[in-house]
Amino acid sequence: MLNARYWTERYLKAQTQWDIGFASPAIIDFVKENFDFDTKILIPGAGNAYEVEVLFNLGFKNVFLLDFSELPIQNFLNRNPNFPIEQILMEDFFEHNASYDLIIEQTFFCAIDRSLRGEYARKMHTLLKSKGTLAGLWFAREFTHDGPPFGGNWEEYEHYFAPYFKTLTCEICNKSIKPRLGNEYFLRFEKQ
Repeated sequence: MLNARYWTERYLKAQTQWDIGFASPAIIDFVKENFDFDTKILIPGAGNAYEVEVLFNLGFKNVFLLDFSELPIQNFLNRNPNFPIEQILMEDFFEHNASYDLIIEQTFFCAIDRSLRGEYARKMHTLLKSKGTLAGLWFAREFTHDGPPFGGNWEEYEHYFAPYFKTLTCEICNKSIKPRLGNEYFLRFEKQ
């Protein structure tokens, strides 16, 4: 169900409540404060890719957008016609093969089927270079609806990530947007 067609239809119907319409301040500040401009960055399930846009314009020229829905990629290109086309990856995350210093999580984990969470952790491990970083925002709550988005909690996340990563940061994010304040973890993992 949660394939490229499903997500494209959600964009077409403007059923994109996960899309905050701008780059997450927590993510942008984290990257600016902790990484050099030459860092190779992947943002999977990027959607309209506001974080890609802001990071690229700040000078992070080695940032890659990955999504398998054509419509948000086209939205991104309409806003950023000079972005390097070779850094736009329209493909399934689980089939992607490359190597990155940093992978940013922003609403992607909560959008995939819960049965794929273990595979997500394994795939992140394979995509990161030695001592690479996986960081971003994960929900710190469950939802009453079936999803997506799908919620979660630290104990569940730790179960998936502990075999592959060392946890460097696990805290409730104090830079979340107002509707999500108190309901998101900022997590930072280092590849083991």
